[in-house]
Amino acid sequence: MIKRPFFGFGRPKLKYPVVEDHKKDIIKEIPVPRQVTLFLKHPHSRTGDLILKIGDRVRTGQKLRIMEESEDYLISTVTGTVDAISAYIGYLGREYTSISIDVDEEDEWDEEFSEAGKTPNPENARRFLEYLPGDPDFASLLDFQSPVNTIILYGVDKDLLITTNQLTVKTEIEALTEGVGYLKEITHAGRIIIVVPPHLTSLAEKTGVEVKTIRSLYPDALPEIIMKNILGEVVPQGKSRKEMGVGFISAEAVVALTGAFTDGKIPVNKILTVIKKDHSTVSVRARIGTHVKEILDALHIETDHGDRIVLGGPMTGNAIYSEDMPVLSDTDAVMVQDKKQVVSNSDTPCINCGECVRACPANIPINMLLRLLENGLFEEAAREYDLLSCIECGLCSYVCTARIPVFHYIMLGKHEFARTESAEDSDV
Repeated sequence: MIKRPFFGFGRPKLKYPVVEDHKKDIIKEIPVPRQVTLFLKHPHSRTGDLILKIGDRVRTGQKLRIMEESEDYLISTVTGTVDAISAYIGYLGREYTSISIDVDEEDEWDEEFSEAGKTPNPENARRFLEYLPGDPDFASLLDFQSPVNTIILYGVDKDLLITTNQLTVKTEIEALTEGVGYLKEITHAGRIIIVVPPHLTSLAEKTGVEVKTIRSLYPDALPEIIMKNILGEVVPQGKSRKEMGVGFISAEAVVALTGAFTDGKIPVNKILTVIKKDHSTVSVRARIGTHVKEILDALHIETDHGDRIVLGGPMTGNAIYSEDMPVLSDTDAVMVQDKKQVVSNSDTPCINCGECVRACPANIPINMLLRLLENGLFEEAAREYDLLSCIECGLCSYVCTARIPVFHYIMLGKHEFARTESAEDSDV
């Protein structure tokens, strides 16, 4: 058995896209919808505890706290009236509070951040900027009890067909450079590295930070691969990148940081790549909270029964069951698959062909791991066959001859193992 990840060389030659020059300025603006839905990353427990009520008026950029006893908050991306507040269960049982807002025709900007935004410091970043476009993890980057010494700035996109961060580097280099200054000021990180594909190297050098290039081959843009190839460090099984003093932030989030501190307004628009049925792509800018249906309608993309809509890219994205799902601060892509393109999963037993083992960048014995996961033996999977070494690239499912949803088994296994560990810790 393996007790720490090693890196194999048998993966498929899947290439990341390159932003063409003639497309660099084409970002389609999606009209502000009549209603948005926002997700608070933490659930509310009892309706009676809510301090935000249905019928309350909110302003664009307003910080909304849900419960008196909690400091958790989200940012209203529109001006309007709260229409509904409810619990929402997301992918792998993640719990959120869903807030729907009926939108006014004109934005009325909240003024609370305009004064705080004059001082770019860690406290103001934590208090107001958790929901910036690009989803910066300031809770991790600004944790001074476990400081991050190295920050990797994403000028690349982690999944295939997505060009959000490439496009940001190509079109917003001045704002990105200014944002790097703000990032240094609020994090005090000793080292900031921007990672880009080769064709963006000269642009990235304008930021004034250390520039590293990666191959345009999937999954070289995933965090664990970047750490190995750029920093020469392998994340041990069961240990997080943060515990190793390394944090990641997207180019889009850094540009949003510039907008926040320069304009005194919290950015509320998200750039994302829409992947059409014919695999062509278009970059759009939409208000965070916009429903997927609004984006598809604006692009004249029709869906029929049996088609699949995925939030994210083809390798690691999550299928959604409703076009009413909103665009969130971490939504980099919406992919639409024609029902004829959808490859159905199978309940065929593993045939031991070994393709998943050859493709796995972490060289995990996936054929053996799968047997434990199929039988709900999650602790044994983590202990015996390196479940926690998985870097979540999805190549195992991509190459599976038997069409077993291997990646989903692994994600479920990680989730259930974490629940078990959490329950055991709470009993101690």
